[in-house]
Amino acid sequence: MEPIKPYKKEFDYSYALGAFPTMELLTKRPESAEAVYVHSSFTDRARVEEVCGRHGIPVREGDKLIARLSDKENVYVIGQFRKFRDELSEDQPHLMLVNPSNMGNLGTILRTCLAFGIHDIAVITPAADHFNPKVVRASMGAVFSLRIACFSDFEEYRKRYARADRKLYAFMLTAKKQLTAENCPKPKKYTLIFGNEATGLPEAYADYAEAIIIPQSPEVDSLNLTIAVGIGAYLFRKTEV
Repeated sequence: MEPIKPYKKEFDYSYALGAFPTMELLTKRPESAEAVYVHSSFTDRARVEEVCGRHGIPVREGDKLIARLSDKENVYVIGQFRKFRDELSEDQPHLMLVNPSNMGNLGTILRTCLAFGIHDIAVITPAADHFNPKVVRASMGAVFSLRIACFSDFEEYRKRYARADRKLYAFMLTAKKQLTAENCPKPKKYTLIFGNEATGLPEAYADYAEAIIIPQSPEVDSLNLTIAVGIGAYLFRKTEV
């Protein structure tokens, strides 16, 4: 196998930077792992080798490679993996991100969704690449526990998953209905829809989804996308506990 190169979206592989994301890869998606590169100063190598040994994944020396691929000083492990494709579960709640552009935000959102038990993520393209190592690292490996599917537009998603028993909720600044802990809907199946960091959702989404807004102070124009997703996911999942 040729040594991995600095990441490009067109590659059929990517890599997890850091011991924790790599261990998430090895435990959640071992069938996708191709190799693990370990720095000579890494002190927990035995644990990595034990997990890799169970799955037949090679462990290689990685001092030079890690220095070349990582801009962080505290990276001692890199896990290389083949990109994978998922179908969303039709029976589970979905979270939709429309044209997310910031890789750090995307990774944080993926981690937040996993924390609140939302495992199915629909991404409307163009969008940040969820396989980019920066996203994988920001997600702390949550990407390996989620089902993520990309769609060319909302209509493609709607035809595939928007059945009569799935409620759609669009988080929009122009919405009249305020979302609170007291009035949060309790549907069995639903999709929470969030727009781009800069532009939010187009008004057309209100034609297909119930528009809601998270109440906030008028002193700011909008919430950060990651915060909005966290609040929305928490409120909807809280009603299911």
